[in-house]
Amino acid sequence: MNFRVVLLQTNEELTLNVLRKIESLQSQKSLANELSLSVGKVNYVVKALIEKGLIKAENFFENKNKNQYKYLLTRDGIAAKIELTQKFIEIKKSEYEELQKELDEGHK
Repeated sequence: MNFRVVLLQTNEELTLNVLRKIESLQSQKSLANELSLSVGKVNYVVKALIEKGLIKAENFFENKNKNQYKYLLTRDGIAAKIELTQKFIEIKKSEYEELQKELDEGHK
């Protein structure tokens, strides 16, 4: 597996992780802590997902903290989440099968 493929998988996994957790998000800081990332990186990813139309941000009008947003998946976001989840499962299945093959060969 070449470096570019690994990098793409990592970016896809990051996108999937954000899409999975975005609707229950308390703050970008809490998401950053949960994913072991910097707040800046999370902010960058969230903004990119908003620009792609995968999520939308709504400000809480009644909230005193006007910088706090609620993030919602769009229809495209839901579709992307499903597609990335399926890709992730296929990758993990393939990795499992490869490891199982190595174990089987090691027992011969």
